Amino acid sequence: MKLKNLTLGITGASGAIFAVELLKMLEADERVGKVNLVASDSALRVMAEEMEIAGRNDLVERILGATSTKIQHHVDANIGANIASGSYPSDGMIVLPCSMGTLAGIANGLADSLIERAADVCLKERRPLVLCVRETPFNRIHLRNMQLASDAGATIFPVMPTLYNKPQSTAEMAVQFVQRVLAHIGLPQPRAYQWQADETV
Repeated sequence: MKLKNLTLGITGASGAIFAVELLKMLEADERVGKVNLVASDSALRVMAEEMEIAGRNDLVERILGATSTKIQHHVDANIGANIASGSYPSDGMIVLPCSMGTLAGIANGLADSLIERAADVCLKERRPLVLCVRETPFNRIHLRNMQLASDAGATIFPVMPTLYNKPQSTAEMAVQFVQRVLAHIGLPQPRAYQWQADETV
């Protein structure tokens, strides 16, 4: 079985818990061989405020509570990183959460940061790109940029947690959403909730 090589971009929208849960699942998934992690400066600030995980140094270890041999952490300003090149083999990228600023940069091909450049590479190489956008309400610029990104090949996957599984905490809501994202890219999770209609109603 070929192990997946994935990129995770974390940006400065609210919802750091979703990124944390996604990284934990990627680390635990034996079908994933490599994860290239990029967190923007704004993402680091949000993570400190929402998750009390502060600073760039040892970010992976502080999220997971242990070291990782499969996750490589890149600085967002490092546009010379491996994922900035189409010659680097990759099975796709997830941006979670994806801020409207990052969406705009990706949709308009700016590639000013490593996250934007890695996403641009996915689009030009026709690799999966999942943008988990996080904002409300959407203005016409947001909607236009989602349309542009979708037309270029990205999947727009808004951060919309489910309630039908009766989550008892924000962590449960985040886990269920992340499981749906992973299923979308071909990594279904064994404990993911699946809706079963009650035919007696």
